[in-house]
Amino acid sequence: MPKYIFSIAIFILLSTFAFAQAPVLFDGTSPIPFSFQAAQSDDAIPAAQLITPEALSKSLQSSHKPLLLAVGPHSLYAQAHIPGSEYMGAGSSEAGQQKLRERVKALPHNTAIVIYCGCCPWGHCPNMRPAFQELKALGFTNVKALYIADNFGTDWVDKGYPVAKGE
Repeated sequence: MPKYIFSIAIFILLSTFAFAQAPVLFDGTSPIPFSFQAAQSDDAIPAAQLITPEALSKSLQSSHKPLLLAVGPHSLYAQAHIPGSEYMGAGSSEAGQQKLRERVKALPHNTAIVIYCGCCPWGHCPNMRPAFQELKALGFTNVKALYIADNFGTDWVDKGYPVAKGE
C-alpha cells in the first residue's frame, strides 16, 4: 500500500508543477493544450510568450497595437494575412531571418512584437521557433508568438478574425 501512495504523491507533485508553468489568460483558461506544455523542449517558445488568436484580435482593437510580422510562406501571406502585418519571409530561411533582422534593427528592444505563421499544425511549424529565437537573440523582450494550433485558415480566417489579401 505505501508504494501506491508514494506513486500517487509523485504524480500529484509533477502534475502541480506542470500546471504551475502554464500561462493563464484573463478568463482563467490556458491558451495551449496541457499535452503541448508538458512536451516543450529547452529551445521551444515558452508558453508564457504565446498569444491566442482571440487575445491578439482583441489587442488589435486597442490603440497600442503590436508590430505584426508574418514569418511563414509567401503563398500563405498572399492568400490571407492579418491586416497591418508585414511579410518577413519564412522564419526557417536565412533570407527570412535577414529580413527580420533588418526590419527590427532600429526598434527599441521593448517594442511589442507578435510573430505568426500558420502554415501547418503548431508542433510541425518550421518557421516560428527560428524567428522567435532570432528576435530573442537580438535582445527583444516583448515578443509574442501567435499560437495557431492547426493552421491559419482554421484558427484565424474561419473564426472570422480580420483578414487582408494580396501582396
